[in-house]
Amino acid sequence: MIKAAENGNDRSVTQTVRAQLALRDLVLRGELNPGERVSELQMVERLGVSRTPVRSALIRLEEEGLLEAIPSGGFSVKTFSEKEVFEAIEIRGTLEGLAARLAAERGVSRTEIRNAANCLEAIDELMRRDTTDIDLSRYVELNAQFHEILVGMADSQALTRQLERASALPFASPSALVPVQSRSPEMNYILSVAQDQHHCVLAAIERREGARAEAIMREHARIAHRNLERALTNQRDMDLVPGSALIKRRIRA
Repeated sequence: MIKAAENGNDRSVTQTVRAQLALRDLVLRGELNPGERVSELQMVERLGVSRTPVRSALIRLEEEGLLEAIPSGGFSVKTFSEKEVFEAIEIRGTLEGLAARLAAERGVSRTEIRNAANCLEAIDELMRRDTTDIDLSRYVELNAQFHEILVGMADSQALTRQLERASALPFASPSALVPVQSRSPEMNYILSVAQDQHHCVLAAIERREGARAEAIMREHARIAHRNLERALTNQRDMDLVPGSALIKRRIRA
């Protein structure tokens, strides 16, 4: 009986995760328009799962900031102004700066430093090997890994939760705008600057220079700002931005 109950719970979790992923995909690909009302019954039919997983998925996407509750019931797809997108990136950079400062001030183990250094060495090797045509998917993977290690060094569950929420917005995560960057003639230079900042923040943490570590990570987020500014003036670049369908662009002269 216990095993049967566990299997039932596993199926419920699987259905919930499946509903979350499918609903998030619909939102990010623009198949649900910004401002469009999203109801449980509508999604039950569209996703082919029961109401309980759909309800959980809707609540989860509201927590992530992709949906918002409406007074009449149900949810609607969130629309983001350009200002809100820049602010989301700024918030993520500020939180990562705080993580770096806490890590430096509290001190980190040699194992944590070694893990971060190994990750950076892997990025260095990738950039040395592919100077003209870097493997972006591998770079994104390693970049995300380094940022995760950095946040873990702060040893703060509260901060980790806030960063997860900030990074849940698809255009605000550490590697979200790397595809846009790949179209720039300055790509290799920008990647070099970003990697140098990675090395510098790790050195600052190791030396317990909290203010310097924080400043470096806040400046690091400015690279994403620059990539977004580029994307907002070029539709082909904008199409590479995750969740671009949710961004309401201002009219440019």
